Amino acid sequence: MDDICTYRIEVEGRMNENGRNSSSPLEMVVLQADEAATLFTICTDQSGAIGLIRYLHGRGYVLLSVVRDC
Repeated sequence: MDDICTYRIEVEGRMNENGRNSSSPLEMVVLQADEAATLFTICTDQSGAIGLIRYLHGRGYVLLSVVRDC
């Protein structure tokens, strides 16, 4: 649970790139973004990933996938 891993998260639609990292609790690296979906990675432990998922959900983003790569 305390292992730092890379998580690939895909959300529906295009994320607001101006405020993405300034208002997020974790730095997100965008891999792909278009009108249909945005795919990005974060490096964190499990609790950080859960916190980011809750943060995104609270801002109205629809999660399409969450994949853990260690």
